[in-house]
Amino acid sequence: MSDKNKIQLSKEKREDMISAIKNYFCDERDEELGDLASGKILDFIIDELATEFYNQGIYDSYNYMNRSIDDLLSIQKY
Repeated sequence: MSDKNKIQLSKEKREDMISAIKNYFCDERDEELGDLASGKILDFIIDELATEFYNQGIYDSYNYMNRSIDDLLSIQKY
């Protein structure tokens, strides 16, 4: 993903996500990660996986809009 298309996070949101990663590893794997390691995992997710999530959101929105248009057409008066 090029830098101009890369997901941009506010400092606060990035800190929240790093904290969530640290908590997950602590709770689920009984491993303690530092900020650096958690930040690297977050960067990996953004760089390598986020596009798939984004594209799925676009696809879901497209399907929702198509269903909504079909519903709108059903209220036509003749």
